[in-house]
Parts: sequence; C-alpha cells; structure tokens
Amino acid sequence: VRFTRQLHSEDMDDRFDSLRKATEAAVLDGGGETPPELRRAVAKGNVPPNLALVVEKIRSRAHSITDADVDGLRAHYSDDQLFELIVAATFGAASERLAAALRALEDA
Repeated sequence: VRFTRQLHSEDMDDRFDSLRKATEAAVLDGGGETPPELRRAVAKGNVPPNLALVVEKIRSRAHSITDADVDGLRAHYSDDQLFELIVAATFGAASERLAAALRALEDA
C-alpha cells in the first residue's frame, strides 16, 4: 500500500510527489533497527499492543505524548528503534491528513 497520493485533477500540480515517495521509501523501507514490515504496520496504525497507546496518540493528538509514554516502551525497544517507529507513525498520520486534504480540494 502506497501512502503517497497522486493528484488526479489537471488543475492541481503535485510538484512534491517524488519527494514524498522518496521519503516514504526511506522511512518505511530503508535500512534501520526495526523491520520494514513493522514500520509499515505502524504507519498504517496496525500496531502490536505495546505500541498502541503511543501510536494512537501520535495519530490523533501528538501533543499529549509524555516522557512516561516513551519510557514505558524502553523495555521493549532501543532508542533507535523508538525513533524509527515514532517517525513511521508520524509519516503515516501526516500522509493520511494530506490525502484527506487533497480529496477535499479535488471535490471543491
């Protein structure tokens, strides 16, 4: 499943599509401390139970994440792994918001 979305309207130029695709490939499929399958699942919001709280907060209200939320995951993940998973969740949430905004513009 691709997270980036191409515009179908000829009136809208998506000059950043190639940059989003490159970012998606780097964040979700690039080398790292976590498997790409896990990063892709996190980006979609399909997460193991121990990540559910933090990923849900990232997707709906990122400002509410606390140090304690992240500290609770340190028993399961290294700092590098947590960074990758947080970035994947953020990328997925941002991609969904962008797609919704682009649909709204196309429907306007």
